[in-house]
Amino acid sequence: MQIGFKTGSAVDPLRLNWDGTAPRPLVWAAWYPAHKGSIAHIPLEKSLFRKEAVAVNAPVARSNEPLPLVLLSHGTGATTAALEWLGFRLAQQGFIALAVNHHGHTGSEPYRAEGFLCMWERAGDLTAILNDSTWRNDLGAQIDEHAFVAGFSAGAYTALLLTGARVAFSQFEPDNPVKSPIRGPREFPNLADELPKLYENPVFRASWNRRRSDFSDSRIRAAFAIAPGRSVLGFSEDSLQAIKRPVQLIGGDEDAVAPPEQCCDGLVRHIPRCRAEILSGGVGHYTFLPEGSKMGRSTAPELFIDQGRLNRTAIHNEVARKAVEFFTET
Repeated sequence: MQIGFKTGSAVDPLRLNWDGTAPRPLVWAAWYPAHKGSIAHIPLEKSLFRKEAVAVNAPVARSNEPLPLVLLSHGTGATTAALEWLGFRLAQQGFIALAVNHHGHTGSEPYRAEGFLCMWERAGDLTAILNDSTWRNDLGAQIDEHAFVAGFSAGAYTALLLTGARVAFSQFEPDNPVKSPIRGPREFPNLADELPKLYENPVFRASWNRRRSDFSDSRIRAAFAIAPGRSVLGFSEDSLQAIKRPVQLIGGDEDAVAPPEQCCDGLVRHIPRCRAEILSGGVGHYTFLPEGSKMGRSTAPELFIDQGRLNRTAIHNEVARKAVEFFTET
């Protein structure tokens, strides 16, 4: 089976972009089982990631039943391409995998402090794409109206918001009793210092004031959360205890960015239908990024060179298999 790949764009008519000048953008990418006879090629564009062979804009394979849908949420400052490894493998098993670039928090556009601070807006992106019909029309296939959700790092935070987790404190707000050991992520190291001046932006102010709102979506069946970041420490315990949908956590035994004992253990204690698996053998945070291209390994070795003899492809295969099993049994 060849895997199809298509990109497109939509907007959320209910929210503004961070400049307040237009609706919030929803740039998406989809991986899916392609129609028999489709021809796949490895994309020629330069990338930090090693690319898979895909059939660009190929028709979706015919099916007598609606195809299952998995929404994907990338990590901090990344793009939809950062989850190609998972989307591709899910498509091989018959899923439609749909990822969105989170406005202001994605490398597909200039970084915005607003996007890095107001991470709850990411959940709204996935709700908005579920509401949107244009991507369904573009794919031209019968697709389930409900969805599973999977995310890495900040994307795991997004997935949990959609199942009912609610913010008690943002990671970098001054009143947060859980003090962050850093002032910002590697992509925006002085992020906490940006907070006071951002209050002048009415779009930011409106978002900040709704940070404790309910971002759950009843159409989400279950969440697969990979290496949840430290932002999950700001969830309210009451909201975690009230989550009724299944949650599967995946962590790495050598994750120094989001150590599982800090970022997974509390979730397992409080979410009723939550289980966690910590992968061993030197699995770090960035092991859950795609394999690096030659350019990626030379320009950002910290993202693409794993410990010892760790086989990143084997880890990706294992995680994808666990995701398929989890979604299938849910």
